[in-house]
Amino acid sequence: MGLDVTPLKQTNLGEQVARELRVLIVDGRLVSGVHLIEADLSRDFGVSRGPIRDALRKLEAEGLVETRQRGTFVVGLTEQDVAEMFSLRQTLESFALRLCADRDDLDWGAFEDPLARMRAAADVSDAATFALADLQFHALFYELSGHRRLNALWRDNEPTFSTLLTLTTARDVDLHPSAESHAEILEYVRAGDLERALRELEVHLEGASRRLREARREASVEAP
Repeated sequence: MGLDVTPLKQTNLGEQVARELRVLIVDGRLVSGVHLIEADLSRDFGVSRGPIRDALRKLEAEGLVETRQRGTFVVGLTEQDVAEMFSLRQTLESFALRLCADRDDLDWGAFEDPLARMRAAADVSDAATFALADLQFHALFYELSGHRRLNALWRDNEPTFSTLLTLTTARDVDLHPSAESHAEILEYVRAGDLERALRELEVHLEGASRRLREARREASVEAP
């Protein structure tokens, strides 16, 4: 297959393989119908077939690949799939914000650490660190919502959401506006101004969706 990836040498190899393949599928470099051959992937990643199988099982559970009689093939993400992922996240997160706003005992201080790390990452243009803090910030709304099943839905979709976030963050020339958008969402929710918080969240996700579509268009042009 000859994928342009870095051989893996650390623990949790199956998760690392899944993460690498997930990015290639989400950004469109691995398109629907591509046959993922274990032997080729094992060579490309520099690992045994065990972690490859673990990764493919994980991606199949996420709906990104499927196993047929002749092997495992990329299902991929269509433009409709991408639109559905963002609309799903907006629906889930809007509900999470409402639940958090209704809680009298919520520890708002928990948001300060990821927000501070986003601002610090923005100062040095570190998109990867920013994306990790960004994900933690949003995850807190689900964790602190008090809704166990809502949080479980987030966790089920978190690997794909995380990949979407990493890809869109990498396209931001200046990360400071995104950091302040998060600060505004938090400020509005804490102040009880839920409608402004939901509007800011909508703008936030619309921008991310647009950047991902741009990344996928560029990847489709570059793909052989």
